[in-house]
Amino acid sequence: MKISGLGLPHGFAVELNDLVRTGRTGRDLVGGSPTRVLYLSASARRLITNGRAVVADDNSRKLVDHLLDAGMADPCLSTLPAADPSSVTVVVPVYGRPLALDRLLASMAGKYDVVVVDDCSPDQEAILAVTEKHHARLVRLRENGGPGHARNEGLKRVNTPYVAFVDSDIVVATDTIEILSKHFADPRVALAGPRIHGLKRGSGMTWIERYEHAKSSLDLGGRPGTVRPRSPVSWLPGAFLLARTHAISEGFSSTSRVGEDVDLVWRLVEDGWRVRFEPEAKVWHEHRQSLTTWLSRKAFYGTSAHPLALRHSTAVAPAVLTPWSVAVVAVTLLQKRWSIAAALAITAAAGVQISRKLSRSEQPIQLGLYLATRGSIAAYAQTMGLLLRHWWPLALLGCIFSRRMRRAVAVACLADAAWEYRRSKPHLDPLRFLLARRLDDVAYGAGVWFGAIKGGAIRCLLPDIRWRTSK
Repeated sequence: MKISGLGLPHGFAVELNDLVRTGRTGRDLVGGSPTRVLYLSASARRLITNGRAVVADDNSRKLVDHLLDAGMADPCLSTLPAADPSSVTVVVPVYGRPLALDRLLASMAGKYDVVVVDDCSPDQEAILAVTEKHHARLVRLRENGGPGHARNEGLKRVNTPYVAFVDSDIVVATDTIEILSKHFADPRVALAGPRIHGLKRGSGMTWIERYEHAKSSLDLGGRPGTVRPRSPVSWLPGAFLLARTHAISEGFSSTSRVGEDVDLVWRLVEDGWRVRFEPEAKVWHEHRQSLTTWLSRKAFYGTSAHPLALRHSTAVAPAVLTPWSVAVVAVTLLQKRWSIAAALAITAAAGVQISRKLSRSEQPIQLGLYLATRGSIAAYAQTMGLLLRHWWPLALLGCIFSRRMRRAVAVACLADAAWEYRRSKPHLDPLRFLLARRLDDVAYGAGVWFGAIKGGAIRCLLPDIRWRTSK
């Protein structure tokens, strides 16, 4: 459903996020996704006080709207109203797991109307008993159609302005939906998702669970933000989503059993809607406990890359690079004595070139070099991801024949694990974290390759080389 003609309400407030860099006079704002530079007029600068802007008239509305679209600002939730519980219907797709369903419905304490969609479970009577216990509505499907189909069947029974899709292996905080619903004060927000933590089981947790608590695919971090392709948060897990009902009238893709949540987010963004990630809202997910089930799930996630590439083209690209950043990586991988000097020279030249497009900036040379340096760092990080995750079969083959490739892969393995270990602070020793990190990459990458080979196309494995720089 396309969106048009909706404006932010009077009093809607936003704050510049902590990744935005402000120029000396406040005229230049650097940040967003993708990174860009905004030049503020004197009147626009006066509308931002201590990093906050509030909608008071048409000019401030345009500014706030632009900051949100650029990914430079986030709504001030404390100033926004929450939706009434009666305006939200919860849809729970289930296939088995009656005990988990009972735990989920108990965590919501009867605050919301709940529709449980039984996707042809093997233990249907147990599901019926749980729904009756918690006074939920039950919809039974005759054939197992997958989570997307089950959610769509539940959506057909929703008559409220908002609908929450919640998987049965989730536990919800009492204020999760309340917090998320505040984002819908923005009439362009179609979908919002919380931060998904691991459900702790105490000292009996396996090492895989401990890794998942630190680096789960479902945990999108601690920073709020606009969700869209090529941004720090590019998708939302279908395990928990709160949506504006009329905005998602087309529902999920019923033909996909994996990646249907990513597809929904990207379709909404393409239609002009906003999608928000809000880590202040929290839910807990029951992570997989055994190595085999964990690896199979990671590989299953990887198989979604091919169908997503068919529907959304380069949005699913494993890396987004510029020609000059490719050159920086290439000369570094050559591992010659002059490689580092050459990489620095290319970065400096790129910074000068970028600065020519920033003539309106207060300090164009400094800003150009800053953006080029960030670009080089991002290119190195994405190259490590390619070697270890998406292209690991090719990297492994290269290691057999090339000493340089062996060195590059070894450095990438250690540098990536060390950085993520320091950042995530897991309750796991470094050696097992390193092992789990590499198994995570291998399983996901194997799924990507399996999907690509089965589908007969390698688009999902190709980086997106961008020839123009945002400014």
